[in-house]
Amino acid sequence: MKYLKHKIYGILFNFFKIFSLKNNRITFIIDSNNSFRGNFDYIKKELRKRGNFEFNLFYKDNLSFEGFKKLATSKYIFLNDNFFPLAFMNFKKDSKVIQLWHAPGASKKFGGSVSNKKDLKVLSKIAKNTDFLFTTSKHVEKFYQEAFQIDSSKIIPLGIPRMDYYFENHDIDKLKESFLKKYGVENKKIVLYAPTFRNEEEYNNVFNYLNLDDFNKYLGDEYILALRFHPKIKNFSKENISYNGNYIDCSNYESEQALMLISDILITDYSSIMIEFAMLNKPIIFFVYDYDNYMANERGFYFDFKENVPGIIAYDSNQLIEVIKNKNFDEEKSASFVATQFDRIDGKSSERIVDFILNNGVWNG
Repeated sequence: MKYLKHKIYGILFNFFKIFSLKNNRITFIIDSNNSFRGNFDYIKKELRKRGNFEFNLFYKDNLSFEGFKKLATSKYIFLNDNFFPLAFMNFKKDSKVIQLWHAPGASKKFGGSVSNKKDLKVLSKIAKNTDFLFTTSKHVEKFYQEAFQIDSSKIIPLGIPRMDYYFENHDIDKLKESFLKKYGVENKKIVLYAPTFRNEEEYNNVFNYLNLDDFNKYLGDEYILALRFHPKIKNFSKENISYNGNYIDCSNYESEQALMLISDILITDYSSIMIEFAMLNKPIIFFVYDYDNYMANERGFYFDFKENVPGIIAYDSNQLIEVIKNKNFDEEKSASFVATQFDRIDGKSSERIVDFILNNGVWNG
């Protein structure tokens, strides 16, 4: 019964295969919240340079007959995330299904690395319907092969489009000034704190573990803490997670990438944000107050956490404050980590991917 809805989607899709394929039609599969849309925007921008394409959005949580018709008649179908109905869809021979994925590299285990046998079978069916899966490095190929249950020949390490953002001509000083002004803060360095979601709710209230009063006492003259909660924390927590102290709650700030660009230091824990921020060559501190519990009960990692994370680990609030106060950062560790997550750092991922696709799956780089 788990996949009944997805099978019905597949039946609806297959009905619309009676219509002819449109060679200039491109469909992006997305949810109504436009989650992880960055990849699509950069692919669309690059494709517009190459020809007269028709772009469509297929909302996977807001279905329509017209949406199914356009999806079934698209030459290129792009995904950013999992879409289980794909397992039950029969695409036209000349259609190409392309998984861009929404995050660079590989850190926390996901997909087939943590799935049961039934889910693995569905992932295998999705993999058969997927023509290409793009990643940021050949070093993560085996992890994606397991996570997507996909043949390694379909995994192409040309990058992911959204990373091109960091190579655009941004006025970082202006972005930072605008951000601080928005939250009524004057001329301070930004410490972005982006904790991940825990299944055990007691560990989601970071203020039970971070002493904000001490943070501001010892660091407040130079830094402001900007807290960005994982969406699930605020959506599902029964507890009101807030604190009557001096910090910025930027959970609803539109662009996470802009936040990373303007931040001077990142505090995180187990979040994959570590990969993107490490590429920016700025300090990261891993505040893992629940390390033993998390490692025993959550998904686990594709690498040894203590040995490989790109920064200093702090287990309590005092350690965290001391690291920032003394600027005790580990830049060498960050550089070696980035080398395992990215083959190329050049702002040309979208260009390479579009070249590859329009050249019928051949890369001449």
